[in-house]
Amino acid sequence: MPTEFLELGPKAASATILFAHGAGAPMDSPAMTAIANALAEQGLRVVRFEFSYMATRRTEGTRKPPPRAEKLNSEYLAAIEALQVEGPLIIGGKSMGGRVASMIADELFDADRIAGLLCVGYPFHPIGKPEKLRTEHLKHLRTPTLICQGTRDQFGSKDEVSAYALSSGIQLNWFEDGDHDLKPRKRVSGFTHADHITSMGTAVSEWVEGLVG
Repeated sequence: MPTEFLELGPKAASATILFAHGAGAPMDSPAMTAIANALAEQGLRVVRFEFSYMATRRTEGTRKPPPRAEKLNSEYLAAIEALQVEGPLIIGGKSMGGRVASMIADELFDADRIAGLLCVGYPFHPIGKPEKLRTEHLKHLRTPTLICQGTRDQFGSKDEVSAYALSSGIQLNWFEDGDHDLKPRKRVSGFTHADHITSMGTAVSEWVEGLVG
């Protein structure tokens, strides 16, 4: 099945961000669309794609569950090949999409094929299972990485993540009272979801500028 892309932002942008979806929602979900719009508004080119199990849900109308994240590594690599980017490329994704990108990042970075890794809502552990960490490969990650995370994300809160041994190449941007979609409870935080999404776009833009100039 050929890879289909959703593109936003200028083709002549300083960098292209290839961005994969999470385990349960497609590339055009409200959360994915909000993230892509915020990045495109910063002048970045954002390209979304779907793993085959999610694309199959569209065509067959089934709720086929996702495979184990590492089984999707080859599909992410195939999407990179299909996109044929000229200029700096950053890979990443929302939740599981970011996790898959993180598992292939170093081989691509070492080969000078990507400039960085962007994760929004990284799934540090399954919900309710903080002992089942998905951080082993993050301890020695060489790829410059930005993780945007809500402080009360059920897949890894600020209190939990602050205790992890992570690579010094990983920059964490925390969004006050944000959940897995960076959505805060306004009455608690004083912020809206739109505030956090806009701030995320600004933070990513500044980080990209530091990577590619």
